[in-house]
Amino acid sequence: MIIVPVKEGENIERALKKFKRKFEKTGVIRELRNRKTFVKKSVARREEIKKAIYVKQLQLKEE
Repeated sequence: MIIVPVKEGENIERALKKFKRKFEKTGVIRELRNRKTFVKKSVARREEIKKAIYVKQLQLKEE
């Protein structure tokens, strides 16, 4: 359960923003989206490798 302490006189918008940030960090929405459709392990692994190659190329370009 996410608890966001609201200080006296604090804007409700700021408290809501804190809540949203904490909620996003938990990864619940990301997990729900991933579970919505089944992805074969081979396809997931292929995407993982493609992402790793892309990140590696970006790192090499920086240097």
